[in-house]
Amino acid sequence: MQQLQRKSNLLEIAAESIYDRDMTNFWLQKINPLWSTHEVLGKIVNKKIIAHDMIALTVRCNRNMQYGLPGQHHPIKVEIEGRKYERTYSLTQLNANHVQINVKKVPQGIMSHWLCEQSHIGDIIELGTPYGDMTLSQLPQQLIMVAAGSGITPMYSMLYNLAQNGQLSNIQITLLYWAKQQQDFAFQTEFTQWQEQYTHFNVQYFCTQQTPFDSRINTEHRKKFNNIQQQDVYICGPSGFVNAATQVFSDAKQLCSEAFSLSPIPVDTEAGVIQITLSKSNQIVTIPKGQPILIGLEQANVKPTHGCRMGICNKCSCKKANGQTKNLNDGSINNEPNQDLRICVNTAQSDLILDL
Repeated sequence: MQQLQRKSNLLEIAAESIYDRDMTNFWLQKINPLWSTHEVLGKIVNKKIIAHDMIALTVRCNRNMQYGLPGQHHPIKVEIEGRKYERTYSLTQLNANHVQINVKKVPQGIMSHWLCEQSHIGDIIELGTPYGDMTLSQLPQQLIMVAAGSGITPMYSMLYNLAQNGQLSNIQITLLYWAKQQQDFAFQTEFTQWQEQYTHFNVQYFCTQQTPFDSRINTEHRKKFNNIQQQDVYICGPSGFVNAATQVFSDAKQLCSEAFSLSPIPVDTEAGVIQITLSKSNQIVTIPKGQPILIGLEQANVKPTHGCRMGICNKCSCKKANGQTKNLNDGSINNEPNQDLRICVNTAQSDLILDL
């Protein structure tokens, strides 16, 4: 106990008395790589495979960690070949000091590939502030969870928390889980255990690319529920899946949806480029029409602040002075001036002026 108190006092004195925090952290981390006056750091202490293209990392966090609520997302930062990358993942809090990060390997995904293939026990990662509205702030009596792909991770986080708190037996929960093939399903051991232990928990799996082929989500799946108006529905997955599921369950008592990643972007049939005026930096760049603005700017060697790249964290949001944009999640067109714009999930449909 005295050792813990001494450690806490050391960090507090360092934080208050030394103005160069980076230098302070440099020397603190010579003693313990998790010590920091302000940074949220974690050490990988376990790594296991939970699906053929998905791994779970157990991470021990330092005292600066903000755990958030089950279902929320956390920015994760790692250094790869001298460059820092940041992506967003849904975490599961295991206890007072540990979280589980569930990572699905994404084709051409630099960070997901590093976490899945190259990370090792003992590696240090940096974590950010949690955010997101897909949480069970109030427990419903009946709940339908609809997930596809890596959209299962916030669902698992909420279910794990309910099981740990002894609340999984109090709610009627049906989980509808889509993947391409059987080997893509994660957390099957846990779901089977909960289904055997709790009579009110039911999970149904749907494989769309393995015989016998299951259908993608449609109104037939809605017909399995007679009292949908009395049930809450939570939906998470690629944007195309989320849009379809939202329409199917539109008459639910309460609907909560979140696009965990963008669906493949269709090729814009209108060729050409768009001129983007960046008012703060006094630059003018051109990007292809129909391309996400963030990607276009990065290819033009402009590096805007960003986080999740999925339209959730709002870090890339900036003011659009004028011009027309299209939202990739729902296809909506925005012509209004002086609007906040998430450049990771919007394309330019005309010349734009952005406050960047």
